[in-house]
Amino acid sequence: MEKIFGKPLITQEEILHRIRELGLQITEDYMGKNLILIGILKGAYAFTADLSRAIGIPAKVDFLMTSNDKEDPPRKVISNPTLDLKGADVLLVEDIVDSGLTARMLLEKIGSYGPESIRICALLDKTGGRTLDIHPDYVGFSIPNRFVIGYGLDYKNKYRTLPFIAMLDDRTKE
Repeated sequence: MEKIFGKPLITQEEILHRIRELGLQITEDYMGKNLILIGILKGAYAFTADLSRAIGIPAKVDFLMTSNDKEDPPRKVISNPTLDLKGADVLLVEDIVDSGLTARMLLEKIGSYGPESIRICALLDKTGGRTLDIHPDYVGFSIPNRFVIGYGLDYKNKYRTLPFIAMLDDRTKE
């Protein structure tokens, strides 16, 4: 596989340290509540797994898949929750919040299931690409308005397994 990125923007150690911090905060905020984590596939699979282990209270875990054709809105959820969300406290686990379009669509979709609350936890927050007034409740890292790969995020379905976050070399994008 050709290397299309430079040194890590965020190292594996920085990611794991920040996830532990997020886990402590989420544990405190959701103590005594019916927490359901919903990881958004495919990009948030690694983050969801690591975050769920960093949370110190019992939580259920589910996953949703969204359409990933970012060039052809409207985005859509292409799978449904398998858990009953009515009355639950739902934490959507996103790899990245960029434009806010996917986050807004997910908030509306999950809201239709009648949860007690819905919040968003994003590993990465890219406010430079934001077109909607959406702000994650928990943020791992704020990043520049650049295309990033690694730790679940891909380019042409490659590089998801990198243990760090790197910026994609601009010369490789068509």
